[in-house]
Amino acid sequence: MTDPESSTVAREVRGKVAVLTLHRPERRNALSRALRADLSAALAWAESDAAVRAIVLTGAGKAFCAGLDLAELEGTLAHDEAEHRRDSEELAALYVRLLTLAKPVVAAVNGPAVAGGAGLVTACDLAVMGRGAKLGYTEARIGFVAALVGVLLVRQVGEKHARDLLLSARLVGAEEAERMGIVNSVVADGEVLESACAKAAELARNAPGSLALTKRLLLEAPGRPLAEGLRLAVATNVAARTGEELAEGVRAFLERREPRWWA
Repeated sequence: MTDPESSTVAREVRGKVAVLTLHRPERRNALSRALRADLSAALAWAESDAAVRAIVLTGAGKAFCAGLDLAELEGTLAHDEAEHRRDSEELAALYVRLLTLAKPVVAAVNGPAVAGGAGLVTACDLAVMGRGAKLGYTEARIGFVAALVGVLLVRQVGEKHARDLLLSARLVGAEEAERMGIVNSVVADGEVLESACAKAAELARNAPGSLALTKRLLLEAPGRPLAEGLRLAVATNVAARTGEELAEGVRAFLERREPRWWA
């Protein structure tokens, strides 16, 4: 299953996993406004489809994503501050969409993930990276600032690694990206998509409501004072205790059967 030919994001369903493929290979899947809108629409579709329980994000061709479309960006440089703010807010909303999606998202980094493309990887819950791929927050090389993705990056890898990556604007290989915690696993280049789909299918076996609550807790708890963080955890715990999934999960365990959400 794919989008209409005019779309820049292809959709495919593999069991309970939706594979979303950035599809501008001639532009290394650069984040044009059209692609950003199509990706937002594809994420909304995947979230609303009850049959989809996890999502894989990857790129067509030899790249994952080259970041913002620089030709398109050049055409906007004369815009006023309000227009620049609106465009930046729309890009921020895309990252927030990935972060707050109720379903887990796994990045299949099949090739270079640069600047805003590295930001997409950072916004996904998990990431599988090909051994030959490169990743970098390279905005400073062209006089730009990795502002949006920098906020995400420092939460993920800590300030020292973030300073290294953002100030040097260097590309890192898969093994270094794994050591820093940007990606979860490194596989052979030809195995990236299948490995990401297998990981997504593994996540899809878990209770969907539990996954959604866990994602929300992981997004909201870091940085809070201990007491406040524990209050949020208690509220999450209570929501899980009073939900139907826990009752079904406990019954299924005691009855030695699979829970309903596995069907």
